[in-house]
Amino acid sequence: MFNRRMALTIIIAVLISLSMQTSNVTAVIKEYPSQWDQEVNVTGGRTILVEELSATWCTSCAEIDPYLQQVADSHGSRISIVTYHPSDGEDAFQPEAASHRINRMKMINPDLGSTPSFVVEGGEVRVGPNSWPDVQKDILRKETENQQYSALGFSINKDLEKYSARINAFRPISVDYETQVTFILMKHELTVPDGFINPAGDTRDRVVTAVATCNLAQNNITQNIGFEFASGDDCSNNFSVTFNESNKFSLILIHESTENELSNNSMLGENLGLVEFSYRDITIDQTKDYLKIIIFSITALGAIWVVYERKSS
Repeated sequence: MFNRRMALTIIIAVLISLSMQTSNVTAVIKEYPSQWDQEVNVTGGRTILVEELSATWCTSCAEIDPYLQQVADSHGSRISIVTYHPSDGEDAFQPEAASHRINRMKMINPDLGSTPSFVVEGGEVRVGPNSWPDVQKDILRKETENQQYSALGFSINKDLEKYSARINAFRPISVDYETQVTFILMKHELTVPDGFINPAGDTRDRVVTAVATCNLAQNNITQNIGFEFASGDDCSNNFSVTFNESNKFSLILIHESTENELSNNSMLGENLGLVEFSYRDITIDQTKDYLKIIIFSITALGAIWVVYERKSS
């Protein structure tokens, strides 16, 4: 009896702890097309990365695509979903930046290839739309495991249709391998051009189109694909990117292992910190939704406990 009550107490404490931890993660979303001419500062670090491998010709990918942003928003700032489209000769986008990130994923999961596939923080590949319950379990497990993370932040400025972002408020956790900070740009509601197989929908969401990295040990830019400009001779303080964008987008900053380290040790795929800024539609009231999840979870556990006690007696 005592052990069962203690177990329930621990589970509820974990749920409450998760809600408190989430309050420390700040996601900034500017409603599109609102006007803003002042610098915006984004801080956080504990957001979990969910990477999706998709394709414009994939029927099930097209069917679930409109709902994934709602799923991400329903988690508040707990997760960030990014979508990579392959350079396979058939996809309508085939961005070089996505190919670079797919190759990084294959250092961890060499058999990656089916669409849609989901990977949470460099973990196991989950294939198909019906795998989302397993993705949710992976997210929850990472939240309970990851008690330390790098504090990250960046400022972003808008000048007409040109944007510039610069790292700030970076407090990395200490690790014994080389790491990098990475900016990833993804576009929302990107129109699928004519002439390609398109089973559903005129647009695709969260399409990664640019990536830039700065090696923290060497303090230099090691990759710039898709950004107009990337600079920085001190990755922790002045790593910055510029890009032109007239539509909806999200910009992510990640602290992660270098590709060289990852190629030598595939266990280093978990991010050390992540923060996101979005200029897009807000699909869900994040705070209220997350509180409902917490309340529902505690209520459900209470109901299960009552049933269990009745059966035991």
